[in-house]
Amino acid sequence: MRSPLAPSIARAAAAVAFLTVAAATTAGAQAAPRVQKDPASATVEGALQQGVVPGVEVLLRDSLHLLRGKRVGLITNHSGRDRAGTSTIDLLYRAPGVKLVALFAPEHGIRGAADAGAKIATTRDSATGIPIYSLYGQRNTPSDSMLRDVDVLVYDIQDVGARVYTYVWTMALSADSANKPFIVLDRPDPVRADRVDGGMLDPKYRSFVGQFPVALRYGLTPGELLRYLQGTKQIALPSVTVVPMRHYTRAQWWDATGLPWVNPSPNLRDLEATIIYTGTVFFEGTNLSEGRGTDAPFRVAGAPWLTDAGAIAAALNARNLPGVRFDSTSKTVAAGQKHGGLTIPVVQVHVTDRERVVPVEVGAWMLREIAARHPQELVWREAHMDRLAGDTRLRTAVTTSDAAVTALLRAFADESRRFQDATRPYWLYR
Repeated sequence: MRSPLAPSIARAAAAVAFLTVAAATTAGAQAAPRVQKDPASATVEGALQQGVVPGVEVLLRDSLHLLRGKRVGLITNHSGRDRAGTSTIDLLYRAPGVKLVALFAPEHGIRGAADAGAKIATTRDSATGIPIYSLYGQRNTPSDSMLRDVDVLVYDIQDVGARVYTYVWTMALSADSANKPFIVLDRPDPVRADRVDGGMLDPKYRSFVGQFPVALRYGLTPGELLRYLQGTKQIALPSVTVVPMRHYTRAQWWDATGLPWVNPSPNLRDLEATIIYTGTVFFEGTNLSEGRGTDAPFRVAGAPWLTDAGAIAAALNARNLPGVRFDSTSKTVAAGQKHGGLTIPVVQVHVTDRERVVPVEVGAWMLREIAARHPQELVWREAHMDRLAGDTRLRTAVTTSDAAVTALLRAFADESRRFQDATRPYWLYR
């Protein structure tokens, strides 16, 4: 679903940046969050000219009192950095009055280089000597022993706004289990935060690629997501602080923020792949390559038996899906990935109008065309597919009929619209 909010400039400017402290639940009732407006907020036009200031820089400029005199544990990776490229690790290590005592690494590791699903080992940071504890290996949350010397946990990771991305679940589960004050240094949604689509997760299919019932593309920053989960009592936290960005608005694409692009994970290498990701990620749940090990991850789908890729691309183009064009080509896949070492035919997706594309529709119709033509060759990794999709409905629809896919996409749009409405009280940006 695409639902541009088109707020007035005055409304947007008044809500560009906040410091929000979400109080703990007491006797079944949650206190209203205290909001401090940023007096330095400019008009939207001026804000866009200045560029977005990430939460870590806001913290260092005017909110360092939140950490001063405390022993800090930092959940981060290579994407946690200021606009000059200095890592949040180094920034907090050097910050006056702050004692950084522990680092925690999500999926892909502290440097963001490990393959998807690869278990991360506990080690030490070579520059500071600070221990780096893995939150993607034997456990997904910090243990009591890891937190023994920690007074407050800080989270600073660039996300992509997709339910199937694990970083925000590392955030939410760590915040929920640690029994420590928790601070989120907020960052943008690379895809406009006013875009919500893909339907809701059925809690029966909860996993680390979807921990809570949110839309596939949920249209929230990390800080807003945590506010929503706490405010709807899906997690119970002793203390949560969101240090917001300055000069960010929901309708911004990444390339309007002025922030340098850093690959959030090894196979999301640019904004176009990130846009289409919530459609092409479903191929992970099949025996088709989703492009890992090629020069176009999450832009293609292919297999040795997809010899009619050209006809599939033509059929997809005939559907006139908004904002995309399809063609066929071949890609050589690196060893260690699906169809590794082979050169395979693929259908490739090109985003032609990012304002109109609905990625979940792209993925669903690609799956439908392939399933209809290759019912024997297409093999489902059923458990993983259903975790990615949030339930069995997508797999069932694409193997049934065009009408079933159309009905499901309509249901997804309705679910996403209702979810977006439910999240409005927790927005920090307009």
